[in-house]
Amino acid sequence: MPAVNKKVLKNILFYVGLIVFLAAILFPFLIMFVVSIKTTNEAIQFPPTFLPKNITFEHYKSIFNPRIFPFLTYFKNSMYVSVLSSFISVALGILGGYSLSKLKFMGKTVINNGFYLVYMFSGILLVVPLFKIISAIGLYNHREALIITMIVQTLPTSIYMLKSYFDTIPVEIEEAGRIDGLNRLQVITYIIIPLSLSGIVSVFVYAFMVAWNDFLFASIFLSSSDMFTLSIGLNSLFNRPDYIWGRMMASAIVTSIPVVLMYGASELLMRKGATEGGVKG
Repeated sequence: MPAVNKKVLKNILFYVGLIVFLAAILFPFLIMFVVSIKTTNEAIQFPPTFLPKNITFEHYKSIFNPRIFPFLTYFKNSMYVSVLSSFISVALGILGGYSLSKLKFMGKTVINNGFYLVYMFSGILLVVPLFKIISAIGLYNHREALIITMIVQTLPTSIYMLKSYFDTIPVEIEEAGRIDGLNRLQVITYIIIPLSLSGIVSVFVYAFMVAWNDFLFASIFLSSSDMFTLSIGLNSLFNRPDYIWGRMMASAIVTSIPVVLMYGASELLMRKGATEGGVKG
């Protein structure tokens, strides 16, 4: 009986700790949502109220009003930059990671060690050289400038992460494919990528998050409002003289939805990739 009681007590403590942990994480989002459904006067009244007396969704309607906040334009720009830069970063990362993991060539060790060197420098050090390059090729105030910048930002990490994942794939599987007549590109397409789907999805999510949340480079390389991403758009909304907290919280919540969906989709894809990889193996 004492042993059973200890086990039950451990389970209770675990779930209590888990609830406290989740509550601490979700509490700020709960406050954001509560403020977003309050009226403007109630959101700024003192003393504040936790639950809204009158629930309103006017703030959510207003952020989709182009005259108040061109959310759809900013959203389209952010999605275009994030998806395209992430896709290119992953595609190049697969080729670079495979080369460093499976091929032998001169300077491989130097290049591999160079990725560790990249982590020593902050991204802000790239602002001046990238600005000169972007201006010289005529892409200033174009979304493509931000795409190039995001690729530069995420590619070293993408290559390093995928190389580490490719190192875990037995070389015998690749050799079996070569014996069956597959060339190097076909080996990557039909063997390496399916077996590394979970790692590739993780890298894509990482690159997407970096591009979606970027503020520094977007604020420097974009100057017209029709090119703004959501991070810049939200900043302009927050810097207005008329602070409408409900509208700001509503826009922040809606902006976070693609990130939540991305995490959910990546979880499903990684589980599917792990299951299929185990069956094929």
